[in-house]
Amino acid sequence: MAYAAEISRANPTCFLFLIDQSESMKNNIGGGDKPMQKAEAVADAVNRLLSELSIKCAKEDGVRDYFHVGVIGYGASVGPIFDGVLAGRDLVPLSEVAAQPARLEERARSYSHAATAAPPGAGPGRTVKFPTWFSPVAYGDTPMCGAFGRARGVLEAWLAEHPRSFPPIVVNITDGESTDGDAAPYALALQDLTTADGHLLLFNLHLSSDQSEPIIFPVQDRYLPDDFARKLHRMSSVLPDQMRAAANRQGLMLDEAARGFAFNADISAIVQFLDVGTQVLELR
Repeated sequence: MAYAAEISRANPTCFLFLIDQSESMKNNIGGGDKPMQKAEAVADAVNRLLSELSIKCAKEDGVRDYFHVGVIGYGASVGPIFDGVLAGRDLVPLSEVAAQPARLEERARSYSHAATAAPPGAGPGRTVKFPTWFSPVAYGDTPMCGAFGRARGVLEAWLAEHPRSFPPIVVNITDGESTDGDAAPYALALQDLTTADGHLLLFNLHLSSDQSEPIIFPVQDRYLPDDFARKLHRMSSVLPDQMRAAANRQGLMLDEAARGFAFNADISAIVQFLDVGTQVLELR
């Protein structure tokens, strides 16, 4: 059965995040009780996820390398965006990620958009150390084709060393259309990468600046508002069973054909999408 490979230190999988860093990411994201730039909301959500992964994989002998993790930005340029000692690296074993955040920031539960920004366990009024591995950036165009192409090169090399792994999961987060050509062929080429356990999973998360209701994990594209949204939907993989089960536990009750796609996502939708989209099988 596809997407059933055991995830272990000897047989890890990987998460690769592609983050739109174009000029429009300076605009405020929809939802929330206070204004917050899209770039900041995304950086907070992904940094928080990296922290949660580190905690999830921490055992008595340290953080285990069940995952290799990368964050590629695309705006004025395309490339890895880790800060600090991890700068310039495309994929990094999780133990190294956990040990080497670029900064530890003081955060309080009362911080704006605390559901995104505050680490697990932070109570009201508590000040906590929030690790960050990269910073929000918003400058340039939207070279999505270049980002997908870079991701394919990175993951081809990774898959040559991990041919039997649970397939890599790529999460593309953007607020606009590609400016360097039609991204669909690049997305399909990326999804053609396989392990013995199945095809690579590509999920797409579109960010909103307004208060429109988010559309999350749709089966069909009939209710999507424009050709861009429908294209992103077609570029998104169908959710494997365990991810649908995770969504169902959150009350979403998804169809078997639901795709890893969200349109007009606000802050809470980003968090929910990342939570579902990074669900994998039991770790060994």
